[in-house]
Amino acid sequence: MIVDWLPTPSQHFLVSAIALLVYILTSRARDQRRAPTSAIAWVLGLALVPYLMLPLYLLFGQRKLKPVATPYVGVVVEGPHWAAELIESFGLAPPSACKVRMHADGEHAREALFEIIDGARHTLDISTFIIGNDAFGRDIVARLARRAKEGVQVRLLLDGFFSILAPGRFMRELREAGAQVAVFRPFFSLHRLGPRNLRNHRKLVVADDSHLWCGGRNLAAEYFLGDDSGTLWPDLSFDLEGPVAAAAGRQFDLDWNTTPLRTPLRERQQTSVKDGELAQFLPSGPDQVEDTAQSLLIDGCYRARRRFMIVTPYFVPDDSLRAAMRLAARRGVKVTIAIPRRSNHRLADFVRSRPMRDLAAAGVEFRLLPQMVHAKAVVIDETLAMCGSINLDLRSLLLNHEAAVVFYGRDTIEWLASWIAAMAEQGSAYRAEPPGLLRDIAEGVLLTVAFQL
Repeated sequence: MIVDWLPTPSQHFLVSAIALLVYILTSRARDQRRAPTSAIAWVLGLALVPYLMLPLYLLFGQRKLKPVATPYVGVVVEGPHWAAELIESFGLAPPSACKVRMHADGEHAREALFEIIDGARHTLDISTFIIGNDAFGRDIVARLARRAKEGVQVRLLLDGFFSILAPGRFMRELREAGAQVAVFRPFFSLHRLGPRNLRNHRKLVVADDSHLWCGGRNLAAEYFLGDDSGTLWPDLSFDLEGPVAAAAGRQFDLDWNTTPLRTPLRERQQTSVKDGELAQFLPSGPDQVEDTAQSLLIDGCYRARRRFMIVTPYFVPDDSLRAAMRLAARRGVKVTIAIPRRSNHRLADFVRSRPMRDLAAAGVEFRLLPQMVHAKAVVIDETLAMCGSINLDLRSLLLNHEAAVVFYGRDTIEWLASWIAAMAEQGSAYRAEPPGLLRDIAEGVLLTVAFQL
């Protein structure tokens, strides 16, 4: 009988105790600092259903990996900006002068991307979360294959989860042309590659250590000019020339060396430019010594004096970032957050309601956009802006491998501020409504697992 297979209460208690002991020991030994909601979710799951949750924890529970940078432990010399000092303290490259071009729309982004691919002379490194099975994806693959045949060293790094959806003919075409293709933590691989839930969400194209194309766009039609069904998601990207490209290239090398195609790290050659504006590369993720983007945003909330502008497709901040935003708004900082009324992730839309109600009560202005917007950018006062792949949700800020560039030049800051303001004008004002009992309970339950959404 099935009942005979069920554990006795004492057996269940013993398994639960072992599961919780594994959680405590691994968390302590590996210094796995987790958000309270994440910790609560794991503890409850391991206590109630240890037979299911213990294997999942062993596969997906690790949040921090061995850092790839060494934090600065001496006295940080006062730099050009508080954010630059903070980022350097994480062991990351200092700001440098770069020539920056923001992309006004998908057509401009496509032209800049093709220009960098076609202009590469020696090396071309591409990291992407998604490569579309569409006309745009085919065009990208054909261009990369042509450059590889022309003698350029082409390397393409795909995320392990979404590489499953990439057509096999794309990979064959690239490899036959002489390009190298690697997959970051293949989801179904039996090799020990680390937790499978830590996705590589970085979107980078680095050419010759001197040019960088970056932002929130995946290499698929809906992020540029629209797909065959008419889907087009407004997004943000940029390209630049300068030492920031070499810093991004170094991060690509470190990511590449987590795959079986690892190669000896080489010294990236920095290219200096004249009459540029200061910018700084900011990688974020479990391979960094701190939660770099999260730390920058929290510090920025406390330092902001006039405005804090955000555009993001998903909004599920943790308690510390939400508290910092709330206090900034109460101090009189104009906090504006532009998000889609409906994104492509309905669960994320559901769980965002509680932090939105809390922040709206403190004076934060939410603008609900009439369409899905995939852009990710932040502007703080008139002195700092950040743009890249980082969403303002728990998974993006605390779990995924992400990348952004912090800009200190007034022209780029004002360009991004104007873009966010124009986007926010298209949206309607958010009006918080008290939730019913069932919704309130459902929000609380789902927020305990929001770090995986």
